[in-house]
Amino acid sequence: MRIGMGYDVHRLVRERELVLGGVKIPYELGLLGHSDADVLLHAVMDALLGAAGLGDIGKHFPDTDPAYAGISSGKLLAHVAGLVREKGYIVENIDATVIAQRPKIGPYIPQMEENIASALCVSSEQVNIKATTEEGLGFTGSGEGISAHAVCLLQTIYEGSAVVADSGEPCAGCGGCGGCE
Repeated sequence: MRIGMGYDVHRLVRERELVLGGVKIPYELGLLGHSDADVLLHAVMDALLGAAGLGDIGKHFPDTDPAYAGISSGKLLAHVAGLVREKGYIVENIDATVIAQRPKIGPYIPQMEENIASALCVSSEQVNIKATTEEGLGFTGSGEGISAHAVCLLQTIYEGSAVVADSGEPCAGCGGCGGCE
């Protein structure tokens, strides 16, 4: 088993969409970044890459590469999922926390969990997202930015092969992830 931890933070600015966990959230501010600046998915990707010993998102998707300008972080997460599978790992679970004073994101969490599960070809029961405020403290508490922490547990395909083989169920994604074939 391998454990990974990820963290990301982006500044809130005007004239940007707010995307968290692949969900567009109505709000007057959005996150500034080279891609869609989805801090939640960035933290999840860093956790996965770290656990698999594959570096970080900056190594794989540098912010100096125009190919990633404005790209959906969901596409990047699906790519990371493939890299993790290529290394012989399967995702056991993801646990993440979004830190934002506002907006309230509770109503969007189930869709965020579904989006992450689909990209990783796992059950949404294997993904847990939480949200908290900073009680008005620091840059997130003052509304200047949003941050996210994520932890993942990977196991080798060999450790989980009996579970996978016996399940008889296709993955949550089955959108060509390659994990079901």
